[in-house]
Amino acid sequence: MNKFFKLDWILLVSIFLLLIIGFLALYSISYGGIGLDVASLQKQLVSIGIGLGLMFFLAFFDYRVLNLYSTKLYVLMLLLLGLVILIGTTIRGTTGWIGFYSYHIQPVEIAKIIMIIFLASFLSKKRTQLSIVVRIIVSTILVFFPIFLIMKQPDFGSAMIIIASWAVLLSLAGLNKKTLFILITIGLVISSSSWFFLRPYQKERIVNFVKPENDPRGSGYNVLQSIIAVGSGGVFGKGLGHGSQSQLNFLPEKKTDFIFAVIAEELGFIGSLSVFIIFGIIFWRIHNTAKLARDNFGYLIAMGIMAMLFFQLLINIGMNIGVMPVAGVPLPLLSYGGSSMVVTLVSLGIIQSIYLRRIKVR
Repeated sequence: MNKFFKLDWILLVSIFLLLIIGFLALYSISYGGIGLDVASLQKQLVSIGIGLGLMFFLAFFDYRVLNLYSTKLYVLMLLLLGLVILIGTTIRGTTGWIGFYSYHIQPVEIAKIIMIIFLASFLSKKRTQLSIVVRIIVSTILVFFPIFLIMKQPDFGSAMIIIASWAVLLSLAGLNKKTLFILITIGLVISSSSWFFLRPYQKERIVNFVKPENDPRGSGYNVLQSIIAVGSGGVFGKGLGHGSQSQLNFLPEKKTDFIFAVIAEELGFIGSLSVFIIFGIIFWRIHNTAKLARDNFGYLIAMGIMAMLFFQLLINIGMNIGVMPVAGVPLPLLSYGGSSMVVTLVSLGIIQSIYLRRIKVR
């Protein structure tokens, strides 16, 4: 019980604030307007409950044990990603879910945190044994296998988040600017070649995201409606349950990809700014925990989790305001979705574990 009060309560309060905002937005579009979606609310509550339970469990669990099982977790991740391709459920053109009755698990969300744990373990263990060039080559090979399986679904957004997190971890593991530039160039070339893995509707998203008005009724529709919703919120918003774009179903995927547009329309600039401030506090606390980590493994995990959450935030907000193609990336702690919610809370539980075992600063 004593450890409970030693948790990072600034981080905890920030997490709960975002969970409340996200649930209020989901409640608004589930009960307001012409919608009545009790099932979604119930599933989200279950996901939040499971996620919070795991978060507190992992907070009191010694994160250093993960270092011992990182390779086994990596193999498990590859098996899950391979399994989803074989027996996965296809939703909106992506075969990324494994169904259990009315619930669906998305292995790629699990893959994000496992890759951070595995890479943090690999880079910290091999720090003195292998040169940075060898670490880059070996880690590239290790990252290639899950990325290949993820692109087979295909899920371009999740692949980019894992690649970006990998690049951040490499840079923190001793990568100089010249090598980092070469790595980024290689990453851009690989990303460009992934075009051939994409399905027609995904290619249309990328082609039309710069000028969505080229296809306002097709691939540009989602972005245009999202931009309208964000812009129409004004300073104080239209109020929960009163957003015309979200309540009248003009805004597609409003529970998942475009939940930020719902928040911006109904809570306005003030609500959107509040979301950014809370995320800023979360990143500050994670970075602070990383600096105080007892070992390099904890430092790399914390920074990897921060990178993962940051890039998800960046891509999702970019989707909502039309500066990035729609990539199906959820907004952490706000979007509807069980796998994403649970994995995000699990990740933050690991951060709390690192915080509890930090180096004491007098």
